[in-house]
Amino acid sequence: MLNVIKRFVREEEGATMVEYGLMVALIAVVCILVVAALGQQLGATFNKVQGEVKKANTATQVPAT
Repeated sequence: MLNVIKRFVREEEGATMVEYGLMVALIAVVCILVVAALGQQLGATFNKVQGEVKKANTATQVPAT
Protein backbone atom coordinates (compact mmCIF):
# COMPACT_ATOMS: atom_id res chain seq x y z
CA MET A 1 0.00 0.00 0.00
CA LEU A 2 2.85 2.36 0.80
CA ASN A 3 4.34 1.77 -2.65
CA VAL A 4 1.06 2.73 -4.31
CA ILE A 5 0.93 6.02 -2.41
CA LYS A 6 4.58 6.82 -3.25
CA ARG A 7 3.96 6.10 -6.93
CA PHE A 8 0.82 8.28 -6.90
CA VAL A 9 2.79 11.21 -5.42
CA ARG A 10 5.62 10.83 -7.97
CA GLU A 11 3.41 10.59 -11.05
CA GLU A 12 2.94 13.81 -12.97
CA GLU A 13 0.40 12.72 -15.56
CA GLY A 14 -2.49 14.15 -13.56
CA ALA A 15 -0.78 17.54 -13.29
CA THR A 16 -0.05 17.48 -17.01
CA MET A 17 -3.71 16.85 -17.80
CA VAL A 18 -4.74 19.76 -15.60
CA GLU A 19 -2.24 22.02 -17.37
CA TYR A 20 -3.55 20.94 -20.77
CA GLY A 21 -7.09 21.56 -19.60
CA LEU A 22 -6.20 25.07 -18.46
CA MET A 23 -4.49 25.82 -21.78
CA VAL A 24 -7.51 24.61 -23.75
CA ALA A 25 -9.82 26.72 -21.60
CA LEU A 26 -7.64 29.81 -22.11
CA ILE A 27 -7.52 29.27 -25.87
CA ALA A 28 -11.31 28.88 -25.95
CA VAL A 29 -11.81 32.14 -24.04
CA VAL A 30 -9.46 34.00 -26.41
CA CYS A 31 -11.28 32.58 -29.45
CA ILE A 32 -14.66 33.63 -28.06
CA LEU A 33 -13.41 37.17 -27.40
CA VAL A 34 -11.92 37.49 -30.89
CA VAL A 35 -15.10 36.23 -32.56
CA ALA A 36 -17.23 38.59 -30.47
CA ALA A 37 -15.04 41.60 -31.35
CA LEU A 38 -14.91 40.77 -35.05
CA GLY A 39 -18.63 40.05 -35.12
CA GLN A 40 -19.47 43.54 -33.87
CA GLN A 41 -17.12 45.17 -36.37
CA LEU A 42 -18.44 43.04 -39.21
CA GLY A 43 -22.03 43.90 -38.31
CA ALA A 44 -21.21 47.61 -38.29
CA THR A 45 -19.54 47.32 -41.68
CA PHE A 46 -22.56 45.55 -43.19
CA ASN A 47 -24.90 48.19 -41.77
CA LYS A 48 -22.75 50.96 -43.27
CA VAL A 49 -22.70 49.26 -46.67
CA GLN A 50 -26.45 48.72 -46.53
CA GLY A 51 -27.02 52.41 -45.80
CA GLU A 52 -24.75 53.48 -48.65
CA VAL A 53 -26.49 51.13 -51.11
CA LYS A 54 -29.90 52.47 -50.09
CA LYS A 55 -28.67 56.04 -50.45
CA ALA A 56 -27.20 55.32 -53.90
CA ASN A 57 -30.36 53.52 -54.98
CA THR A 58 -32.67 56.39 -54.03
CA ALA A 59 -30.38 58.94 -55.66
CA THR A 60 -30.41 57.16 -59.04
CA GLN A 61 -34.11 56.40 -59.24
CA VAL A 62 -36.03 58.35 -61.87
CA PRO A 63 -39.43 59.62 -60.76
CA ALA A 64 -42.38 57.98 -62.54
CA THR A 65 -44.26 60.26 -64.93
